Amino acid sequence: MSRPRVFVTRRMPAAGLDRVREVCDAEIWPGEMPPPYESLLEKVRGADGLLCMLTDRIDGSLMDAAGPALKVISQMAVGYDNIDVAAARVRGIPIGHTPGVLTEATADLAFGLLLAAARRIVEGANYIRDGQWRTWDPNALLGRDLSGATLGIIGLGRIGRAVARRAAGFNMRILAHSPSLTSESAAEANAVAVDLETLFHESDFVSLHLPLNAGTRHLINRMTLSQMKANAILVNTARGGIIDHAALVEALRSSIIGGAALDVTDPEPISPDDPLLSLPNALVVPHIGSASQWTRDQMARMAAENLIAGVTGQPLPNRVPAG
Repeated sequence: MSRPRVFVTRRMPAAGLDRVREVCDAEIWPGEMPPPYESLLEKVRGADGLLCMLTDRIDGSLMDAAGPALKVISQMAVGYDNIDVAAARVRGIPIGHTPGVLTEATADLAFGLLLAAARRIVEGANYIRDGQWRTWDPNALLGRDLSGATLGIIGLGRIGRAVARRAAGFNMRILAHSPSLTSESAAEANAVAVDLETLFHESDFVSLHLPLNAGTRHLINRMTLSQMKANAILVNTARGGIIDHAALVEALRSSIIGGAALDVTDPEPISPDDPLLSLPNALVVPHIGSASQWTRDQMARMAAENLIAGVTGQPLPNRVPAG
């Protein structure tokens, strides 16, 4: 009996890749960079399954190029805004993703970014490297206190709740907003449910934990940035497109807000000469929210099991909702 043929768009942790190879004839894209779209079109032809990354554009044309053999699309990520879910639904192709497993790692990084921006940790390290540290200075690199400050969490899902747990340990007041958030469910996370305008006006720190879709794209824009406190710090570990990049650069340059700490940008990767990177009140890291060894191993395993289930006609353990 022939084995299912699958294409994997990037080298991934052996914890998942070895499992895929146990069941499937797998071709793995060898490059460090994502395969160009034209290469993807060629590689998926006749494939039974596709294991992709958030950097791959998976649209209806690509699904049609794969042909009727394509039984599953498995993504090694929790988000799936790079996949045309409606096109997959029409073609009867289930989509797998990796929810839950990266919650704690991403929340760790979100809170780490918040701390780093508040206490100017990266600036302090650079201060030494640049030879500026000559003595203890009572006025140098003054940052923000977390204890007693107000944290606004937009998107009180798994990751948002995990960030709230960390904030409680710092005695922070927590405000939260999600489209369907109730006062009762917010209270379970030691948060107070508020509307967006209240959250922006009252928060010292704002942390984003939303999926990217038509309703959340550029949720953070000139108008919403202007509603924040002048010393507020914005943290984004969700998706870069939630923020209007140009508006953020303008707000940081003009001191409309105090700072930003970003794990995600729009586009990704950010250009080395992007004006955001020249601003002292901006901290940017390269989408490493889930980048712990255990978490990435678990993501690879989950993506592999979704793929194998799809090509063998079984229900996907973690399927993107059809609706």
